[in-house]
Amino acid sequence: MLEDLFKMVKDRFNEEKSEQTEEPAPEIPKDLMFKCPRCQSVFYMDEFVSLRKTCPTCGYHARLSWRERLEITADPGSFKPFDENMRSLNPIDFPDYEKKINALREANGINDAIVTGECTIRNYRAVIGIMDSNFLMASMGSVVGEKITRAFEYATEHKLPVIMFTASGGARMQEGIISLMQMAKTSGAVKRHSDAGGLYITVMTDPTTGGVTASFASLGDIILAEPKVLIGFAGRRVIQDTIRQRLPDDFQTAEFLLESGFVDAIVDRKSMRKALSNILRLHNFKKEQPAMQKGDI
Repeated sequence: MLEDLFKMVKDRFNEEKSEQTEEPAPEIPKDLMFKCPRCQSVFYMDEFVSLRKTCPTCGYHARLSWRERLEITADPGSFKPFDENMRSLNPIDFPDYEKKINALREANGINDAIVTGECTIRNYRAVIGIMDSNFLMASMGSVVGEKITRAFEYATEHKLPVIMFTASGGARMQEGIISLMQMAKTSGAVKRHSDAGGLYITVMTDPTTGGVTASFASLGDIILAEPKVLIGFAGRRVIQDTIRQRLPDDFQTAEFLLESGFVDAIVDRKSMRKALSNILRLHNFKKEQPAMQKGDI
């Protein structure tokens, strides 16, 4: 009995001693590494970010926030936002809708799922719209539709091209029929801009679906897309059940739509800014003089 008691005390003493002398495990910083969801390659997050959030192995293009998209597209300091303070209401009294919207506003630094404004891209003036999928999957409600419409009206009045980066899950059902009305409203604004001779470039990013695809996103004079992005209206299973046919494996990808003639070109993210400026140059838009910097005199 005494031997068992001695052994128990000795074991407990050794455990406490090892706990006191053991060095704490090193803390691994969060977001140190990135694992590509497509090819499963693992590399440093810094490298991933420096490549504009594209995978160096397979070319996977991750989703960007509106800030990240604006930073790699517009000339520094050139962006002038439109309708920053516009906010949606709760027209059909959807439960907890205001609470969710307020949380998303705080998290993303915007009042709704799109940012619109005027900027220059390699010194070419343009009206730009950027949808952010972090905000309720960039669904199109009353504010998104109104901001897009006003952006086109501004571009029509000032004879400027429009560039829309689309990324959406479609119409925002939390606003009922009001969300569906935005499809007609935005399409009408695009038509008036077109009738006035304006240029409209759509850049489809992942994903562009639902009522956004069925309205202003598909009405561009030139439609570009990032590689491998999802573009469509209804879901794959819904379509297959409707037409009673098996769809191709690459159905609703940018590559399939390019082959079908719906998309004009697939442009890698690192080449997008140059491609947009080349389109503006080919359409005879004039370059703005760059703002004078300190030390130029």
